[in-house]
Amino acid sequence: MLRSFRSIGLCFGTLAALDAGCRAAPKPGSIKLVQLRVESRRDPIGLDAPRPSLRWQIEADVRGVRQAAYEIRVARSEADLTQAGRLAWESGKVSSDQSVGVPYGGPALGARQRYYWQVRVEDTDGRRSAWSEPAFWEMGLRSATDWSARWIESAIAEDSAVPGPSPLLRKDFTLRGKPARARVYVTSLGVYDLRLNGTRVGNDLLTPGWTDYTKRIQYQTYDVTALLRTGPNAVGAILGDGWYRGTVGFFGQRHHYGDKVALLLQLEVTYDDGRTEMIGSDETWKAATGPILHSDLYAGEAYDARLERSGWDSAGYDDHTWSAVKAMPPPAAALIAQVGPPVRRIEEITPVRIFTTPDGLTVADLGQNMVGWIRLRVAGPAGTTVTLRHAEALDQAGNFYTANLRLARQTIAYTLKGGGPEVFEPHFTFQGFRFVAIEGYPGKLPPGALTGIVIHSDLARTGEFETSNQLVNQLQHNILWSQKGNFVDLPTDCPQRDERMGWTGDAQVFASTAAFNMDSEAFFRKWLGDLAAEQLESGSVPWTVPDILRTWALRRPGSATAETIPAAGAAGWSDAATIIPWTLYLAYGDRAILEAQYRSMVGWVGYQEARAGADHLWDGDDHLGDWLDFFSIAKNTRFGSTSTDLIATAYYAHSADLVRQAARVLGENAHAVRYGALFSKVREAFQRAFVAADGTVGEGTQTAYVLALDFDLLPEKIRPLAAAHLAEDVRSRGHLTTGFLGTPRLLTVLTRFGYLEEAYRLFERREFPSWLYPVTKGATTVWERWDGVRPDGSFQTAGMNSFNHYAYGAVGEWMYSTLAGIAIDPEAPGYRHVVIAPRPGGAFTWVKASHAGPYGEIRSEWKIAAGRFQLVVVVPPNSTATVRLPGAELEDVTEGDAPLGPAAGVSRGRQAGGDVVVEVGSGRYLFEYPSARR
Repeated sequence: MLRSFRSIGLCFGTLAALDAGCRAAPKPGSIKLVQLRVESRRDPIGLDAPRPSLRWQIEADVRGVRQAAYEIRVARSEADLTQAGRLAWESGKVSSDQSVGVPYGGPALGARQRYYWQVRVEDTDGRRSAWSEPAFWEMGLRSATDWSARWIESAIAEDSAVPGPSPLLRKDFTLRGKPARARVYVTSLGVYDLRLNGTRVGNDLLTPGWTDYTKRIQYQTYDVTALLRTGPNAVGAILGDGWYRGTVGFFGQRHHYGDKVALLLQLEVTYDDGRTEMIGSDETWKAATGPILHSDLYAGEAYDARLERSGWDSAGYDDHTWSAVKAMPPPAAALIAQVGPPVRRIEEITPVRIFTTPDGLTVADLGQNMVGWIRLRVAGPAGTTVTLRHAEALDQAGNFYTANLRLARQTIAYTLKGGGPEVFEPHFTFQGFRFVAIEGYPGKLPPGALTGIVIHSDLARTGEFETSNQLVNQLQHNILWSQKGNFVDLPTDCPQRDERMGWTGDAQVFASTAAFNMDSEAFFRKWLGDLAAEQLESGSVPWTVPDILRTWALRRPGSATAETIPAAGAAGWSDAATIIPWTLYLAYGDRAILEAQYRSMVGWVGYQEARAGADHLWDGDDHLGDWLDFFSIAKNTRFGSTSTDLIATAYYAHSADLVRQAARVLGENAHAVRYGALFSKVREAFQRAFVAADGTVGEGTQTAYVLALDFDLLPEKIRPLAAAHLAEDVRSRGHLTTGFLGTPRLLTVLTRFGYLEEAYRLFERREFPSWLYPVTKGATTVWERWDGVRPDGSFQTAGMNSFNHYAYGAVGEWMYSTLAGIAIDPEAPGYRHVVIAPRPGGAFTWVKASHAGPYGEIRSEWKIAAGRFQLVVVVPPNSTATVRLPGAELEDVTEGDAPLGPAAGVSRGRQAGGDVVVEVGSGRYLFEYPSARR
């Protein structure tokens, strides 16, 4: 990879005057480097990746910019970046267009050390960038030996069988000098809220997040230099039950991982004279309880402000009556630096109306089904308790409806201390809701008394989508809000009832849509690490990650739950182990995700292979099937009408094929051959067992056809017949019949095999069952069931009827890739090469979409007006695109008001059947031509 400047024709800096081999003067225009990222984050601290992944973007004021080479330099200080002899690492001059997933290649990185880095590039036309603005990353604690603090827990007696008071832990300490640098490394068993000198540390919520606490515990790193001072200081923490010992799962169980919450904290201070000091959690800390009477993820929180301990987190507080703490043996789990984005407050919502229900309740309507909590503003006598209850819907009579929450109470009780206005937000809980019932509020509820605080993992918004159909625009809004509400540290199925678990099937069907809408790379990398950690030795992957179902059942042998939660993986669910890593690789172009998950991917296919046996048919096992398909309503089942043996064998083949492709990317050539052969064998077995000569697949359900066609399981000559059967079923019924596994790819398969009209009919349908039916019923998020609210206004069964479930929102991938036409080229992942191929249809007259990919913004905007078709395309620097213009004739196409020809950035155009195909480089383009549609 490394070459001299002369060998690749580069002219960086002053070397241009010395290198007689430099090329001629570069073309006009300029380029600069922006968006430097490490492990997909900006200037992160507390990393433990041994070879962090680097990326950058290029900004340019001309078309057709493509990187030809890059140079990276890394130093221990920003000043050292310009001193060649003081660099920690320099890449040399690398002839490459790679600007995503570039691994650090220098010496081993030291714990706690900060590294500054810069990059500069030259493009294929000889334009040279300046060195980028410096960026940095900072390492965390790399091994167990870096920790000297001890795990501590409160020694206060408690009844942990029920939710109880949150303990407060504190310690005074003195700094004998001016702190120049201070870091706190902290985690907990349970969740924590950290304080220094009366100020909350950071803005992260529900830390350290949810992992299997027996295997992996994340820790967080915070720069707290500005919060410390010479002399007396104080550190404190509030601990909550969280996922560790709180109520988790739909069996009402507590203490899934343990029955005592605990803290581990290491504060490291460097003085301005170079001395260092460490203040850690140990037996010198003190403990007490405070105003949080209980704070449970499902039940909610009770808070008595009269019990507040003013100044408890500040220096000099009198804690002589507080109890001692106990040191505890460290958990066996590995301590890992936080991988995914933290959960944070993201936005605020004001109620759109406050009204009285027919049964007399005062209710606030936020206007949006959201996830988070209510900030309460209130004034009244001490001892007054205000109770807030949360719900997603009102019933047919207009009354507050909570039956679908099952055992989750979602209730906040705040008791006033009196004496003036009070503002309260809960601490270690969150609710899924649109409506809030208020009881006990003193006096009339004034404007501003209630504010919705929306929380979710802090993912950057990367997708925008808008059309001429306002119902579809609301559908996109609903998809995005379901993603927000269910991306709270991990991908959950629902955020409101007594579940909120990381169901693998829901995550795998939605992952591609998620990556369009938001930067989901680090979010899923964290969760996939949890998946691999919980994978069994057999290769089986749990139904949920973290795997609370099976492990809880195993603790109660012989119970009903133990019988209903087997060790076996479930087809379409456990395949998240192969599908999501490949989806992330395609969306972000960084092979590191495949490297990290490859062993897990191979393990899952090994499990499928063992279960299927010599005939390569995975039959006879229990699975979740095509969950909640249309026929499930009439048949009173949840598992769908498509044979689970067919589904299992189809996913077995698909996962084998994905491992083949991953092996090819990673250079595992022997594996690529092996899994390619395995895929062929499973495909042949599928054809023998489930495919008829006339193209009928299985029971002839839409899902059977979709999986067989999407996974390329049919002989070439049979595929058109099967696709025709699928299209005929769609036409004859007039609606979809698919569930969680069939729905995400239904429109894609119809479109791929030439049935675009049928796809649009399904997509634009407003009656039940359809994507737009919930929108017509006022939905602001995606529903779990096609008929969550029936056409007569009644509800589906309360036992399983979430109004915030993203699985059916997986249609978003088709919306971006077909309706708007922004698609990934699998041979150039991460949008290094973009396919812009809108497929107009139905009643749409315009569509606008954009996606902020790893290389920059991609945009596709089309409209049909006055007999003309216009398409605006934006391609980021260091990318190229193939643009397909539907229904165009080559001689009629103009670009930027000129005939299509050898314009800047346009390499060639050609007629391809009824379309024109144009190859372009980076830049903005406007194509226009006559349209048959008006």
